[in-house]
Amino acid sequence: MLEVNNLSFSYNKKRNILHDISFNIKAKEVLCILGPNGCGKTTLLKSLCKIVDFDGEVLIDKENIKNKNRVYLAKKIAFMSQMSDIYFDYNVYDTIMLGRYSNFNDKLFSIPKEEDKKIVENYINKLSLNHLKNKSIKEISGGELQRVFIAMIFSQEPNIILLDEPTNHLDINSQIELINNLRKWVKNNDNKAVIAVLHDINTALNFADKILILKEGKQKYFGDIKNFNTDMLNEIYNINLKEYMKSLLEIWN
Repeated sequence: MLEVNNLSFSYNKKRNILHDISFNIKAKEVLCILGPNGCGKTTLLKSLCKIVDFDGEVLIDKENIKNKNRVYLAKKIAFMSQMSDIYFDYNVYDTIMLGRYSNFNDKLFSIPKEEDKKIVENYINKLSLNHLKNKSIKEISGGELQRVFIAMIFSQEPNIILLDEPTNHLDINSQIELINNLRKWVKNNDNKAVIAVLHDINTALNFADKILILKEGKQKYFGDIKNFNTDMLNEIYNINLKEYMKSLLEIWN
């Protein structure tokens, strides 16, 4: 579904950020990307949707994205970045409708069709946002806002969703709800996949079908979660993570 071959990225051809990254993801799979701060995780996501120029190859359904325009990419792949500030004052319904923009006949000021409205209403219902749809997004909680943005991404109806720290600033209940909604979207639809950058290792291991680990811009591991040895993370984070996690569990005894 998505194949990455020898992807590299550098600023001004001088400062190397990513070095020869290669991996793939199939339909109905979730790939979680782990690694310390500054290892290139966000840059990798931006490369996958052509926000930044890169060397190497990114194929979606065996087609090279370097040859594709923005409208084509918007119908194939969606990117949800870390969001801490709101710069516009739309209501919930209109914010979710933005996800249909790429389907408005590719014209700047096209009006949503009945099909677009049905799709938006469908995700408003699925994500329990009916009681909020006329509210300003500046007036709702962080967890509710994250659900709105997920509904907007779902309404775009891409094949692949890229997520950069989607659980940031969320309480534990909202985190679980968000991950469950994403898992349902992947597993209950054909030809869908998620690639997520996460700092919470427990969430990543619980959510992922595949794991990609980066350190200093280099690929240290890629493979199925069932073959993944968590001891590998000790070197990545310079800490005995298993012992640390066990010590945390003792608090609950």
